[in-house]
Parts: sequence; structure tokens; C-alpha cells
Amino acid sequence: MTRTPLLAGNWKMNMNHLEATRLVQELALDLQDHNFDYRNDVVVIPPFTDIRSVQTVVESDNLKITYGAQDVSVHESGAYTGEIAASMLTKLGCSWVVVGHSERREYHNESDELVGQKAEVALEAGMTPIICCGEGLDVRKAGRHVAHVVKQIEGAYKGISADDAVNTVVAYEPIWAIGTGETATPEDAEEVCGAIREKLAELYSADVAESIRILYGGSVKSANVAEIMAKPNVDGALVGGASLKAEEFSKIARFDD
Repeated sequence: MTRTPLLAGNWKMNMNHLEATRLVQELALDLQDHNFDYRNDVVVIPPFTDIRSVQTVVESDNLKITYGAQDVSVHESGAYTGEIAASMLTKLGCSWVVVGHSERREYHNESDELVGQKAEVALEAGMTPIICCGEGLDVRKAGRHVAHVVKQIEGAYKGISADDAVNTVVAYEPIWAIGTGETATPEDAEEVCGAIREKLAELYSADVAESIRILYGGSVKSANVAEIMAKPNVDGALVGGASLKAEEFSKIARFDD
């Protein structure tokens, strides 16, 4: 099975709506200048306050870049100050939702169960959840990284049916490599991504596992993305800081030129 590469830029808490507009326009223009045919999915994940502006640019210019949100509430509506419902995101045209990012897990104490619930909410709303997993440096040094990540996957997918699982994406991010300049080697990425696919095959079937895209994230840049993408179980990248620069993210999206 051929899985379409997916390059997603997680802007985190960066870019106001004016900067967001300019970044998307510059990214689209650079891809156009290089005659990019969108054989790979190019996605931006801006802060909530930027989504409407990104939607306006994408729709008015008929861009093939798609976009999503950095989180979603498990609640449909109500007295949940600061939360954002899935229906609000779909109304803004979001196709993707990142759930369970390591920063949400660390700073907001999100559990595997909650991550799974958020993924289910996204699926019910017609969006694709990008389910994040990854280990800290202590776990990696102890040699427990594979078991740790596989347990996260098992917990997140507990309530997701096989029919829904095929509409999910997994993002493996070794926490010690996020924003540090340190990058897991392509072999490190393949080891864990391969183990994730094996676990998905165990939970569902080989066909389901083969259909799910697994991304690598952690200091991905144009200089290393092609080598990482060459691994058979790595289907894309969840890019952080490098996605805030249009030319650099364009190079990442065009890794196979």
C-alpha cells in the first residue's frame, strides 16, 4: 500500500493572525515557484486565533494547503471556559486536529484515555486526529522507549473502531528531540514507528495498520527530512520551528524533489 506523505507544520503558540496570513501566502507562493504538484499533503496547524485568517486565505486563493487545530475539547458546548468544540473547528473548515501533543500531556496532564476521547470527538466531527505519542529522555536512556510509546498507542486507540482507525494519523515525537536541535536518528525513528505499526496491526489488522500514516516529529528540518522519510514506516513529519519559515517549510514539503 502506498501512503501519501504528510508534512504538517505545528506553529504552537506563535504567529498572530496577520503573520499567519503572510506565512500561508508565502508558503503557497514558494511551492508554486517550484512547480510543486501537491503529491504530498501540506498542512498547517496554527493557533486557534489564526484559523479564521488561514481559512480566508486558503479559500479565497483556492490553495491546496490544508489546515487544522492544535487541540479540541471533548465537550460539545457549555460552561467550559477556554475550551474549543469540534463543531467550531469544522465550521472554520479544519481538516485536522492534533491531540495528545507532549506539551499538552506535560502542562495539562492529559492522559492516554483523554487523548483517545479527543481523537474520537475529532473523528465524529469528520476531522482527522493526529494522535501524538513519545518518550522523555529518562525513558529513552532506560531503554523503555518502545514499550512506553506502544502503551500510549494502546491507550489512545482503546475506544476507536477499525473503521475509524483508518482515518487517523499517528505522530511519534521523542520529547527529548522537540525544539532542542537534537534529532533521533532515522534508525531511531524507524524502530519506534515500526513498533507502532506492529501494535496497530495487533489491535486491528495488518491492512488497517498499513493504511495509517505515521509521522516523525522532533527538530525536523530540510537538511534531515529526506533521510528520515526514506524509512519504510515513516510517512511524514510533524514539524515545529522550521514550519514558521515559509521557504524552509516549502523545502520540507518538497523533500522528494
